[in-house]
Amino acid sequence: MSVEEKVLVLENLGKSFGSNKVLNGVSIDLVKGENLVILGKSGSGKSVLIKCIVKLIDNDEGTINVFGTSLDEVSPADLNKMRARIGFLFQGGALYDSMSVRENLEFPLVRHHRDLDQDAIDDKVSTALDNVGLLDAADKLPAELSGGMRKRIGLARTLILNPEIMLYDEPTTGLDPVTSNEISELILEMQKKYQTSSIIITHDMNCAKLTSNRIAMIRDGKIYETGTFEELKSKEDPWIQSFFI
Repeated sequence: MSVEEKVLVLENLGKSFGSNKVLNGVSIDLVKGENLVILGKSGSGKSVLIKCIVKLIDNDEGTINVFGTSLDEVSPADLNKMRARIGFLFQGGALYDSMSVRENLEFPLVRHHRDLDQDAIDDKVSTALDNVGLLDAADKLPAELSGGMRKRIGLARTLILNPEIMLYDEPTTGLDPVTSNEISELILEMQKKYQTSSIIITHDMNCAKLTSNRIAMIRDGKIYETGTFEELKSKEDPWIQSFFI
């Protein structure tokens, strides 16, 4: 992993909602090929942070630099191209309920790769489903799937465009411990297979331990501390220790 190659750099990021300052000078970078976990209490701005990265929410202050380009300087068309290189796995998987699993996976391909014929689309869908172990679920509707299966399908749909950066918003929320471990292991598998650089928002300490190369802890809208899981676990700081109890 090259320390020099940073695919994402946030500097002094700020975001307020009315009088509530959710992000208050967040500075952090993401190195190519690493899994960076963002850890913090509920309401600490973790999800707002990654939504700012893809401009689902506009930041009020600071800069966001992705692949060497400032998002403040890109046109709407170039922003859409940039977003195609960034995968976003929402908490609920964000699948279209009226579409089959196959149709859910075809949707981003048809939208972003109009040059693909049906055979190429079918091949990509099959590969994506095979990657998450759900090849036999292609013709099911999301309502027929368990929570863990929906997460897997959501991940398959996100990865089908081969994104260079993955953003995971609470990937194990609402899942039982066994399924949570499976999703965490799958995140690691996809990191190795596709060399993705990922930001993982979580308050699940087991997920943080399993998936992270590095952890950034957010408190009062700022990055409070960074380090590996073991480095942070050994800190004597009471606030940091409250996560490891």
